[in-house]
Amino acid sequence: MDTQRLILLLVFLFSCMMLWEAWQRKDMPPPVTATQQASAIPAAGSAAGAASGSAVPPAPTSAATLPAAQNVPAAQAMVMKVRTDLVEAEISSQGGDLVRLELLRHQAHDSRDRHFVLIDPAHAYAAQSGLIGPGLPNHKSVWTLPAQAMTLKDGEEALRVSLEAPIEGGGKVVKTYVFKRGSYLIDVQYQFVDAQPPAGAHAYFQLVRNDTPPEGTGGGMSASTFTGAAFYTEQDKFKKIDFKAFGEKGKYPTTADNGWVALVQHYFVSAWIPANGPREYFTRKLDGNLYAAGVILPLSGPTLTVPLYAGPQEQDKLEKIAPGLELVVDYGWLTFIAAPLFWVLQWIHKLVGNWGWAIIVLTILIKLIFFPLSAASYKSMAKMRVLTPKLMKLKETYADDKQRMNLEMMELYKREKVNPLGGCLPILVQIPVFIALYWVLLGTVELRGAPWLGWITDLSVKDPYYVLPIIMGISMFVQTKLNPTPPDPIQAKVMLWMPIVFTGMFLFFPAGLVLYWTVNNILSIAQQWQVNRMIEASGLKAH
Repeated sequence: MDTQRLILLLVFLFSCMMLWEAWQRKDMPPPVTATQQASAIPAAGSAAGAASGSAVPPAPTSAATLPAAQNVPAAQAMVMKVRTDLVEAEISSQGGDLVRLELLRHQAHDSRDRHFVLIDPAHAYAAQSGLIGPGLPNHKSVWTLPAQAMTLKDGEEALRVSLEAPIEGGGKVVKTYVFKRGSYLIDVQYQFVDAQPPAGAHAYFQLVRNDTPPEGTGGGMSASTFTGAAFYTEQDKFKKIDFKAFGEKGKYPTTADNGWVALVQHYFVSAWIPANGPREYFTRKLDGNLYAAGVILPLSGPTLTVPLYAGPQEQDKLEKIAPGLELVVDYGWLTFIAAPLFWVLQWIHKLVGNWGWAIIVLTILIKLIFFPLSAASYKSMAKMRVLTPKLMKLKETYADDKQRMNLEMMELYKREKVNPLGGCLPILVQIPVFIALYWVLLGTVELRGAPWLGWITDLSVKDPYYVLPIIMGISMFVQTKLNPTPPDPIQAKVMLWMPIVFTGMFLFFPAGLVLYWTVNNILSIAQQWQVNRMIEASGLKAH
């Protein structure tokens, strides 16, 4: 019995240590070397930066060979700014690429005085597109910008930003970005003017980025949140592709007539979402530490429009934009538990209007669901607590005969109708729920920057004054005192040290998770105290 209890304790500690390691990796990204900085930061005067040097993706076998495009020196590229109610964007004359996108309703990871930048020159991040065919402009071509800056005015529902590039032999192509009020969807449209697309012409849409982790994450580590590409088709469903696997065959669908391609990072996503029709997906490892993921579409007429979503991973909105897009929210291997938990949490939030109170209500609901298991566990532990003096006496009596001591202990359990492992299963069942809720609170962008009360201004980061972890530690200490004292002195010392160890770990956990665990402990204390009182009063007659 003692050995199995110790094994259970080690399993639980190991689970929590894994959570601790994941949070540490998430919160402390590895240092960036000088070589990485040089490759990630563009030259002064150019927002296109290193991304502009990436190669055009290979055309499908049915497409014409792309001729050499004019390569503009970075210092000569011009940039225009576009501002709406949700974003501030920058578009480069080199390729007409979207090279910067600042989200005005989301704060930077390390400062409330700055907005979060999703498409970021510091990561050589760009949304690129171009045409494949004789004399057609691509993302290395020079495009004429309509102005230095444009702003979505009051009363306007959309802002059209049209760039132009000539076609060899006559005519031109107009590339138009359509920004919409209240939306992170940006339509990117190609239109031929005074010309027709040549036979076999194609368009490509790609997202380019280096593999440097986003701010506030430990990207590239197995235990951290995912950063990389994602594909979705009706046939192959959702596929995540790590940067290391870019260019490998069989990792993702290459041809389909539906779906989308995206770059995913913690809390945010950018995705090209073409309308249904034939397309070819690709990933490429480019020069340096640059990577590209995209889609190639045939040009069947003088106009082609492909929406680009670049914004937060708000699940209720993503699922309305495209099938499967909500799957970019990364809950890890416990998605089947985490997804329903988030749905319930979101439903509660709509009722109470605050994510902190929603977490408390969810904790109470989880406690009610597990009430029968918890009651059985606490009853078993209460009985063990009553039997502890007798067990200690047996250990003293048969200290030199372990086999006889074990036999006497089993007889005592049988006589008193106590299952020494009765408290184990309920704890094991609740560990996956705890881990799933950890990923919900870690991966849900709705909790990013969400306040609770007083000093808790962001439930997705640690308590700045460590008040909740300390309260959690105290509650865990009280709970330990209510448990039966293990007969083994070493186990007894380990149990006493557990509140201190857990408090140390929870100091750096998201405040929302610590809030859940603290409330759960308080409810458990109340339930366990009541069960202990009943069992001690009944003299082990309750079963």
